[in-house]
Amino acid sequence: MALRSLRQEYLQIPTVTRAYTTACVLTTLAVQLDLVSPFQLYFNPILIVHQYQIWRLVTTFLYFGTVGFNFFFNMIFTYRYCRMLEEGPFRGRTADFVMMFIFGGVCMIIFAFFVNLLFLGHAFTLMLVYVWSRRTPFVRMNFFGLLNFRAPFLPWVLLGFSLLLGNVIWVDLVGMAVGHMYYFAEDVFPNQAGGGFRIIKTPQILKNLFDERQEDSDYAPLPEDRPGGFAWGQGADVH
Repeated sequence: MALRSLRQEYLQIPTVTRAYTTACVLTTLAVQLDLVSPFQLYFNPILIVHQYQIWRLVTTFLYFGTVGFNFFFNMIFTYRYCRMLEEGPFRGRTADFVMMFIFGGVCMIIFAFFVNLLFLGHAFTLMLVYVWSRRTPFVRMNFFGLLNFRAPFLPWVLLGFSLLLGNVIWVDLVGMAVGHMYYFAEDVFPNQAGGGFRIIKTPQILKNLFDERQEDSDYAPLPEDRPGGFAWGQGADVH
């Protein structure tokens, strides 16, 4: 019964969130069990172009380092904010959500050529957090019981947290930059008076693949009283 309930809970996770987080966990576990090496996964333009190791364009977004605090921290944020986007602003627009993934991935790959980043999973998480924070600007948050702030400041709080942990902040900055590029292209520029239009257009093939399902009448949205998705989100309220 417990296994069946766990399976049902897993299948209730939205499609894109379920696929991406599962791929991240399985990739990291594969490295932990020595089934594959991180050297086979990292972003390397030379190996991609000259040895046709195309999979590196994908695996660079799936590996989050060895299993530990950073891994669980990233997985919690990735799962929570990816799900809140998919069940919130992108509900019924799975193809557009997939297009956001493609846009973000392509932009980060371009950045990686200049910033020399090997793994882009953390940057991708920051992009998801940034887009969510800009689309829910009035949500109040609490970070570890120490800071109270509104959602748009969350990426900057995470940037400061990365500094405290001694992480390379280029990863965070790339994620925030790409998140802002998507937010501007989708939410700001199209609404400009006298000439605004949508820059990012979802191909029809993606709409045919992902947007044919009917809405679930029994859908129960995630509780908005915990927008942070962990201890730092408890007690949040929306105004």
